[in-house]
Amino acid sequence: MIVIHHNPDCGTSRSTLELIKAEGHDPIVINYLEEGWTRAQLLALFAAADLTPSAALRKTQSPAQELGLLEEGVSEEAILAAMLEHPVLVNRPIVCSPLGVKLCRPSETVKNLL
Repeated sequence: MIVIHHNPDCGTSRSTLELIKAEGHDPIVINYLEEGWTRAQLLALFAAADLTPSAALRKTQSPAQELGLLEEGVSEEAILAAMLEHPVLVNRPIVCSPLGVKLCRPSETVKNLL
């Protein structure tokens, strides 16, 4: 089973989904902008992908700057809390497969999970 945490408005996310399908997989597609995140879900994804909230933070085309999340000294907990309130702050796409979990930027990164 393959799961993609997907933003249909993101070109990288769309191309990653296309690569998964081109390899013959029928992934579970989670539109995280509509569904949001839970704290446990994000912590589990980040742990599995060896990411911190700051490493997974979407810095451009998100409210990160306006929320002060790009300032020096912002805690991981503050970033995580902001991600729960503003799902768009999580960089995408995050793909889960039996071979692991990765933030698939660039899209070709997904090939290691297929």
